[in-house]
Parts: sequence; C-alpha cells; structure tokens
Amino acid sequence: MTNRQGDDSHRDTLADHADPHAAITEAVRELDEALVALGITLPSLGIDLPSYTLTPTPHPLVDLGRCNLATARRLTVALRNTTP
Repeated sequence: MTNRQGDDSHRDTLADHADPHAAITEAVRELDEALVALGITLPSLGIDLPSYTLTPTPHPLVDLGRCNLATARRLTVALRNTTP
C-alpha cells in the first residue's frame, strides 16, 4: 500500500510546468476522459480549491470527490485490470 500522497516514483510535479493552473486543469481533464472511456463518471472530480488558493505557491490537489457503490466497484475493476 502506498502512502496517502501516492507513489512518488511516477510523480509529475508542478515545477515541471510553467503554469500550475493549466497543469492541474489538464490533469483533471485527462483523468476524466480516461475514466469516461472506462464507463466511469466521478461527478465531483475537480481541483481542490483550498490546496490551490491558500498558499503563496500553489500546490493543487485533484479532488476525486465521492461516488456511489456501483461507481466504486467499476473503479476497482478498472484499476485491477491495468498494469503499472
């Protein structure tokens, strides 16, 4: 099990991007497109605004939001069927 921040071996940092807003917006859009392609919708998917706006240097997080049981099951199946 990885820590709460996830596996840092594949970490994409904001330091790699000139525009943090564009980077996090693109990441959310790409994640949404990938999930939709698998038949999964996370209605609350978006940018976690406090993590983006409450510090002088933005460190935005992706907010995955909440989902119902059926969506959680589909997401679990999708994740188990992928290879890292």
